[in-house]
Amino acid sequence: MTALAGIIAARIRATGPITLADYMQTCLLDSRHGYYATRDPFGAAGDFTTAPEIHQLFGELCGLALGQAWMDQGSPAPCLLAEPGPGRGTLMADMRRAIRVVPGMTEAAQIALIEASPHLRQLQRDRLGPVLHLDRIEDLPPKPLFLLANEFLDALPIRQFQMTGEGWRERMVGLDAEGRLAIGLGPVVDLPRKGQPGEIVEDCPAAVAATEAIARHIARHGGAAILVDYGGWDGRGDTFQALRRHAPDDPLAHPGEADLTAHVDFAPLAAAAVRAGAAVSRMGRQGDWLLALGAEARARRLAQAGDAGAMVALRRLTHPEEMGHLFKTLAIWPKGAPPVPGFEALIH
Repeated sequence: MTALAGIIAARIRATGPITLADYMQTCLLDSRHGYYATRDPFGAAGDFTTAPEIHQLFGELCGLALGQAWMDQGSPAPCLLAEPGPGRGTLMADMRRAIRVVPGMTEAAQIALIEASPHLRQLQRDRLGPVLHLDRIEDLPPKPLFLLANEFLDALPIRQFQMTGEGWRERMVGLDAEGRLAIGLGPVVDLPRKGQPGEIVEDCPAAVAATEAIARHIARHGGAAILVDYGGWDGRGDTFQALRRHAPDDPLAHPGEADLTAHVDFAPLAAAAVRAGAAVSRMGRQGDWLLALGAEARARRLAQAGDAGAMVALRRLTHPEEMGHLFKTLAIWPKGAPPVPGFEALIH
């Protein structure tokens, strides 16, 4: 049992079972024992590898896409180049380097990072130098916002509901007969959706709220946002999962020592962007988007210049059997502005 498992178990004994959202929030962000508060989980030495850690190709193309969106909107200055959940700053470093070829953007853009972990904030400052650190998306200054969110939404806390003979009941974290953490069912809840007996659905209010805040900012002040994550459209089923030392893990086995995530449902995120008054794209696939931006040509140029890993990285990032189809993309921009490069508008 980890230190955090004992703390969570004591809380459950005192006040009763907790939601999966409470469990995820505690495991990831507890100030003393939380996963992101205590470690650098990225790369070969950590628990997982994200697209920016695979190769500079990903961050460069993301930066150039935002740079083109900036020019398409008249090169507003000043503006924000922002990232929520920026890890150790690898993606932002690559984007910042890429926009040097966009005339005037480097001088116009203030780097803004939305980060809850003090430990990761320090890693980001070490990598990027002085930046604007914020606790919440809602705290962004009122300037045009050019934002990239990569594998940010999947770590936001979810709730799960299971259809039973009595109706929908929330899946909760409680204790089994031996005092170990276990999933059980709470009381019947009023959930306005249909389901088959045994079916599980997930809800992520935090992802909807974050997307709506981003879209509202862009609708008011201009800018563009690109969301990249694994998931689908109007998804169902149990996708709650843990990763530890680059291998799947039981989400209840090592609280505070494993990454907890769930697949992102992009349908309510697109609806949230529309409610906020912004334009939104069709959901796409990471591989298709990167190839549309010229990923293959860029990788070949890097390979010809001596980068032996460029073509291998291209496959990992774009191939259907690698990250290409698993990871999805969604873009947000102001109504009336050109779409973000590589995206088509979702027609409502």
